[in-house]
Amino acid sequence: MSSPTQTQTPTQSQPQPVNLTSLPLPSLTALKNQLNQELTHLTTSFTRLRTAQTKFRDCVASIQSLTPPEPEPQPQPQEKEAAPFPPKPILVPLTASLYVPGHLHPPSSASPLLIDVGTGFYVEKTPAAARAFYAAKVEELGGKLRDLEGVVQGKQANLTVVEDGGWFPGPPLKLSSFFFL
Repeated sequence: MSSPTQTQTPTQSQPQPVNLTSLPLPSLTALKNQLNQELTHLTTSFTRLRTAQTKFRDCVASIQSLTPPEPEPQPQPQEKEAAPFPPKPILVPLTASLYVPGHLHPPSSASPLLIDVGTGFYVEKTPAAARAFYAAKVEELGGKLRDLEGVVQGKQANLTVVEDGGWFPGPPLKLSSFFFL
């Protein structure tokens, strides 16, 4: 019976460095092509994550523009009740190029909003909870974007080493994170 603290098998170990000066030209070309493909995939993923983050930021901004500002506590009671938050005129899209005019009646701070939580599921949340949900999504994607940015920079550095590495004097260059994905 093996214990979880035993050494890793070769398939589970970290990728081994590759000495670029010992690789034949066809292998270097294949390596360069693979790095280019990985870099293209990663930058496409980065762009998609950035787009999703922008959409979530737009959701936060939309919720803030819909809901009336929170009233500040007044030391004295008001004699006259404040006017309700007026409805906003909007254009409602029927198709990509056909719109009808409408009026948006903003929800109160207790009225639920219907938000898309992914894969076709919708949940009712108060405006404050919806704002918090989308703000958390923006933060989560921000962390993933920072991580992915580091991976992209690493792949770009590896590609630069492959493209330029074998043609200058010095110790042999090693590509340390070639099999990251």
